[in-house]
Parts: sequence; C-alpha cells; structure tokens
Amino acid sequence: MPSLVLRFHAVYPFVMHSLWRGLKLLVLALVLGCLLLVALAQPAIASVHTYHEQPGQTTYRSRQSLRDQTDLAWQATVFKRYSHGVFQGTYLRLVGFPGQVAIAPVADLAIETGTTARWRAPRQLDPQTQQLPESVAQYGLGKVLAELTQPIPLTLLVPLQGGGAARLVAAPYVVKEWLQIYAMNDR
Repeated sequence: MPSLVLRFHAVYPFVMHSLWRGLKLLVLALVLGCLLLVALAQPAIASVHTYHEQPGQTTYRSRQSLRDQTDLAWQATVFKRYSHGVFQGTYLRLVGFPGQVAIAPVADLAIETGTTARWRAPRQLDPQTQQLPESVAQYGLGKVLAELTQPIPLTLLVPLQGGGAARLVAAPYVVKEWLQIYAMNDR
C-alpha cells in the first residue's frame, strides 16, 4: 500500500499540471473563438431594398409586419419612387388581412408620437396604382417624415369602415428604415 501512495504522489503533480495546461488552452481557444465571431460578424441587414421595376423607374422600399391592438398582423410598406429621374412621392401602404378589416376609403391616417406631436397623412395613391382593395390603404408620408428628426416610436391610427380605428405601433427600428427611404435619392 505505501508504494501505491508514493506512486500517486509522484504522478499527482504531472497530472495536475497537464489538466491545468489543458484548461488554460480551452479557455484561450474559447476567448479567441468569441473574438473571431465578433470581428467577422456581418452587420445587420435592413429590409430596405432598391427595385428597378422598369427602364427609368426606381423604387426604394421597406416592408415590415406590424400588429394592431387586437393582435391582427398588418403589412406596412414605405416606398419612394422615381420615374425617369422625377420624384413621384413617398408613400405608406398598409395591408390588413382580407375579410378581417375594411379601411375607411377616404379618411386620413392619424400618426402620433405618444407625446404632443400628431400628424395626418392624406390618403394618396402613387401614379401607377389605380385602386386598392378595401383591406389596403395608401397614404402620402413625405411631410410626416420630413418633420421627424430621429427614429421614435409612432402610433398609426388606421380609420376603419363603420368607425373606430386600428392602432398600429411602428418601433424605432421601423421608423429608422422609413427615414432611410425618405433620405434616398435616385442615382
């Protein structure tokens, strides 16, 4: 038995040194791996896209999904269009689920910041759009975006047929994309 204890004491420092060295290498590898992930990470890709829809026509677009107070999903698309170098406008198109919502056909969109700022965006179609279904509305958004200095949350009050309004909240990252669209120029 004493020889076993002597062997253990003789081997113990070597085993502990090897384990400690292995642990240090593992920690170093993890730290280097994390640093590589951070260094090589791609920046977040926004959902702002450029479309050359036909010769001479360019559209910049951001599309997001927003939810109203009843948890219905709406598609919110902000787009800015140029045709042959001529600016046509900046628009917000809101699409509700067909059969679930019917948007008031002539009422303006109310936009609030939660503080004292309020705007009205007029119902307005772009030159390429003749009409929209009752679950879709389009508004001129240029004047509202011109007055925003930073991306802040916006509450959109979509007027519904029969009265009432759907309340949609656009988060700051959504409004940031809208401001990017507004700032884009035809190249």
